[in-house]
Amino acid sequence: MAHPVSYEATTETFDSLVLEPRDELVVVDFWGPGCPNCDIYAAAEPDLLSELEGAPMRVVKVNAYEHEALATRFGLHGIPTFLLFLNGERLGKMSQYYGKPYWLGVIRDHLPKAPAPASAS
Repeated sequence: MAHPVSYEATTETFDSLVLEPRDELVVVDFWGPGCPNCDIYAAAEPDLLSELEGAPMRVVKVNAYEHEALATRFGLHGIPTFLLFLNGERLGKMSQYYGKPYWLGVIRDHLPKAPAPASAS
């Protein structure tokens, strides 16, 4: 299976990339150039995504400086901030990047669960 796909979102594309239902976790990475903690996460991202190979998820990156209206829309006060969505519903928020084990744990806790098999009646 493939690694989770990463997209760049703009104010115009955000709703279609993040809020449209598609039975996958959407991790929105609000970042900015020159942000040291954003750079730490960006360097770790390929390894993190390889750990999640085949997971029903996508990462959507938003430059918070270029798309300030989106940061304001979600009440963000600092970067990096990660918002978690499933089928258009906001599930949670992570501020900063606290390292691989923490990040992977939060993501795995929010991944959609496979539907239970139908029982034979």
